[in-house]
Amino acid sequence: MSHAIATAGALAVQHVIRDEDLLSNVRARGDQLEAGLRAAFGQHPQVGDIRGRGLFWTIEIVADRDTKAPYPAADGIAMKIGAAAKSRGMMTYPSQGCADGTNGDHVLLAPAYTSTPEEIDLILRTLHSAVGDVLGA
Repeated sequence: MSHAIATAGALAVQHVIRDEDLLSNVRARGDQLEAGLRAAFGQHPQVGDIRGRGLFWTIEIVADRDTKAPYPAADGIAMKIGAAAKSRGMMTYPSQGCADGTNGDHVLLAPAYTSTPEEIDLILRTLHSAVGDVLGA
């Protein structure tokens, strides 16, 4: 929108990403996050899908894995998982409506470009515990 200060700030961010080779870390930590999510939730009876790229991943929560039938929106499953994660000190992006605009739950993860292997492991453990609090298993 022709805002010189915002443009300068955005350009500075792009320089840091390039100069510190942050995209290499995004690829490596993203691969780690994907592998960890698939190991932890790939066979979970209430996880209908695991999707993402880089450091932007989500697990879709379903009432029935085989049919992908969602939980009713009133159950607030994603929000409960988000609250359980927050109680452990981790923020997620819980959301509803991914099935039909109203029903359907997913929990999105978006760690920082500078995340370490240990931080990704902590994210995976925390999400696993939060899902366990809400859904069991």
